[in-house]
Amino acid sequence: MANSGLQLLGFVMALLGWIGLIAATIMPQWRMSSYAGDQIITAVAIYQGLWMSCATQSTGQIQCKVYDSLLQLDAALQATRALMVVSIVVGIFGIAISTMGMKCTKCGGDDKTKKARIAMTGGFVFLLAGLAALIACSWYGNQIIRDFYNPLTPINTKYEFGAGVFLGWAGSFLVILGGALLACSCPRRGSYGAKGYPKGGARSKAPSTGKEYV
Repeated sequence: MANSGLQLLGFVMALLGWIGLIAATIMPQWRMSSYAGDQIITAVAIYQGLWMSCATQSTGQIQCKVYDSLLQLDAALQATRALMVVSIVVGIFGIAISTMGMKCTKCGGDDKTKKARIAMTGGFVFLLAGLAALIACSWYGNQIIRDFYNPLTPINTKYEFGAGVFLGWAGSFLVILGGALLACSCPRRGSYGAKGYPKGGARSKAPSTGKEYV
């Protein structure tokens, strides 16, 4: 029962993290304009994401524009986009594999040992998805920090962390933690027999009748 609860907890955490990665990939608030040290009051805030950039005015009007050319984007943005998409796709395979291997589902047959190994494989797939997203968010965040502290960058063109980076980090950690719980839920070798039943001790001898034969 404890092992089944561990599997369910890991799957739910990985699923929530995967949904968070999708939301982070779509949202345009990966970095926002920073006016640190600038005394000029600006009525426009600039947000940039993986797919588009948006300008928000003080009146509440928002204008967004999708990036026209892929080749004009910097290497960090292209790598982040690729890793996030790979993470989402790998997460789909992790969901499918883990669903087949969980004890609370009927998929994957009745062999408990086989189902546990399938769930463990799904956990490792989730780990790969979370690591890809974590690398993407950390790479993008490192680029923001480098540009912010670059003395050659004008103050009005500096950016800070947006909500998309934090959501990506949170989602990747949930996916990694959920995948780790699924990977650790595999039973020890020898805890189940060939048909999934627990192995007992030595076979008991047939009861003696108390009679001796010559």
